[in-house]
Amino acid sequence: MTLEDLQVVLKVAEFRSITAAAISLDMRTATASAAVKRVEKALGAELFVRTTRQLRLSGAGEKYLPQCEQALHMLELARHNIRDDRETVEGELRLAVSSDLGRNLVIPWLDELMAEQPDLSLRVNVSDSNIDFYRDSVDMALRYGSPDDASLFGFKICDIYGVLCATQAYLDQHGWPGHPHDLAPHNGLFYQLQDIPHDTWTFTQEGQRFKVRMHGNRSSNDGDLVRRWCVAGLGIAVKSCLDMSDDLLAGRVISIMPEYQTRMTELWLICPSRQSITPAVRLLRDRLREKCTGILDELARHGHIRRSRG
Repeated sequence: MTLEDLQVVLKVAEFRSITAAAISLDMRTATASAAVKRVEKALGAELFVRTTRQLRLSGAGEKYLPQCEQALHMLELARHNIRDDRETVEGELRLAVSSDLGRNLVIPWLDELMAEQPDLSLRVNVSDSNIDFYRDSVDMALRYGSPDDASLFGFKICDIYGVLCATQAYLDQHGWPGHPHDLAPHNGLFYQLQDIPHDTWTFTQEGQRFKVRMHGNRSSNDGDLVRRWCVAGLGIAVKSCLDMSDDLLAGRVISIMPEYQTRMTELWLICPSRQSITPAVRLLRDRLREKCTGILDELARHGHIRRSRG
């Protein structure tokens, strides 16, 4: 006896006909008749009194079927509750995010999201260091670059263009470079990882590749500090277009030589496993994609980045 058998029995009781019940359930009459027989065999009692002209409930059927109907209703309600729980946006978002991107863009986006979803709470790990999901107690990491660990699961948010940028005042004082080879005399502002500054910058144009070893008087493992130095007019920097988007669109810095493509990477939302993906994670993923796409469109419209074709 299965739940489907019980549903057949209830339909037979409703229509007082096995044939009519079978038509309603889009099945063969023989299949419906077999279901009724399985239920009666399991219960050890006949639920229907059959005559040549009609079918009616037996005494056992009158007692059993109302309770059966109630039980099936409760099971259906439980099924809907489980489905609703799975789609409920609630719980704690434990997110690791890089310093610059987190402070200046993602945290305001998360504030908007939480205002819309009052059952969400937030715990943020702001760091440019690599995250250990278990040591650092986070459920997601928003990072530049695709995950290199096959055990992790992630969603690509968007492609990220690098921009070479400086202030108008800095360029007026030190000159405008028109080619990567013109960069050598300029003061580079460097992001450093594991005490190694990223002081070699690479540019491409129409298949040609140019590599420039830069010199500068400032470097930091905090990407936001490098951005602040650049906005203060202390040098020239290569940064993510997302990190610099507000400054570029507000005119605080200028994108230099956009016809030369500098580093390009991807932004990913990374989770430790597929099982950790909740409705809240999916909602965050969709919001990140929406926000990032809007910024990239705006940067391209104002000529700060040049998107690759194809």
